Amino acid sequence: MTMSDQTPIALLRDLESRVRSTAVGLPEQEEATETFSGIGFRIGDFHFVSPMSEVTELLRVPNFTRLPNVKPWVLGVSNIRGRLIPIIDLNAFFNYESSTPIRSRRILVIEQNEQSDGLVVDGVEGMQYFAADSFDPTVPDLPEGLKPFVTGHFVKDKRIWSRFSMISLSDHEQFQDVAV
Repeated sequence: MTMSDQTPIALLRDLESRVRSTAVGLPEQEEATETFSGIGFRIGDFHFVSPMSEVTELLRVPNFTRLPNVKPWVLGVSNIRGRLIPIIDLNAFFNYESSTPIRSRRILVIEQNEQSDGLVVDGVEGMQYFAADSFDPTVPDLPEGLKPFVTGHFVKDKRIWSRFSMISLSDHEQFQDVAV
């Protein structure tokens, strides 16, 4: 049978067969891995990450007014865009000494149960991304006061990032008890 004797369908099938036999394989489809993203921050030499949904704002430490009869870790209150927000020194709350001057530190603003708090941390490490399946639910070696607020950790570039729950902190009885 000559080429002119073949039907158009037979010609197309023959062409497809020859193309498939010489075609380079398509790349394998990679499955998209689920990620955890959060705000990275430091308290001393310890690195933490909190879910994006738990931190509403990042700020430089604003001017604040000291308050009488409050625990030493409550630095005062600040007017931030018309809202009075308590300024809490997390290092002092956790009895952990900070070597970073207060004006060089940063604030994570959290909102829980219609209450906003400004949490002073030693530094903000920006957005952090981790493969969700790399989460380890064990609490790493941390000072005892921090452990109740840590739900596990990630490891990235040989650094341990403890997953910190702002909700647990905000709901904690000791955090709510600010009066002396």
